[in-house]
Amino acid sequence: MVACPAQPRAGRRTREKGEAAKAKSIGRILPELKEKSCISSMATAPLLRLVLVVSCIGSSMAVLFASLPNTLTVTASPAAGQGLSPFCVLFLFTISFLGYDMDVCVHDSVLHAGVDQIKVSWKLNESTPASADSSYKKVKVLLCYAPVSQVDRGWRKTDDHLKKDKTCQFKVTTQPYSSGGGGSFVYSVERKIPTGTYFVRAYALDSGDTEVAYGQTTNAGKTANLFDVVGITGRHASLDVAAGCFSAFSILALVFFFVVEKRKAKK
Repeated sequence: MVACPAQPRAGRRTREKGEAAKAKSIGRILPELKEKSCISSMATAPLLRLVLVVSCIGSSMAVLFASLPNTLTVTASPAAGQGLSPFCVLFLFTISFLGYDMDVCVHDSVLHAGVDQIKVSWKLNESTPASADSSYKKVKVLLCYAPVSQVDRGWRKTDDHLKKDKTCQFKVTTQPYSSGGGGSFVYSVERKIPTGTYFVRAYALDSGDTEVAYGQTTNAGKTANLFDVVGITGRHASLDVAAGCFSAFSILALVFFFVVEKRKAKK
């Protein structure tokens, strides 16, 4: 039998030293990796807690309309009975044919988009202490939908959370708040205002533009001192008047011929 030559002792010692060195390096690396993972987890945990705290604070700082005091008296002209359209009164039965909402012409005033103006005035309530407006820095005035123009219209829905509220979608003006709260602004009804029933609301803002108080031209139920806006439908006003006149004439003619035929039948 041929015996295998014995491996040199130097080669075995070299391999053993290499394996020992690898073991030592692995032993050093593992604690370092564990330490780094612990540090990263410790750094991530406060970050997550911070995010949760910020989200909780944000939700708790949400402004609710029900929490705002009514400290402003807001008025808007035309006053009741002014600006009432005779066309709407005489031809109410042709409103649906002419494209107007059925709730138009049944309130105090009728305005026309792109034509008429509203003078809005605001002041601090007489019953409110003078020091109550110390945090008021601005007054934001908005044109708001009345409940009758919100029915079956989710995009106009009222929400107590002001960031989600869609009642007041049209900005009238934002003015600096003067001492005593008195101020006014003449607003030209924009052409983009759709046909509907409206009221005016004013918010008092603090230095951070956060709503801290309000006032409006209507009552709490939003049923008084409302006004209507007739939006632009793409037709000229003279065409609407002519259509209304012809509609009224046709009805009168029908009644006239009916009476004539009845008299002939009696003879």
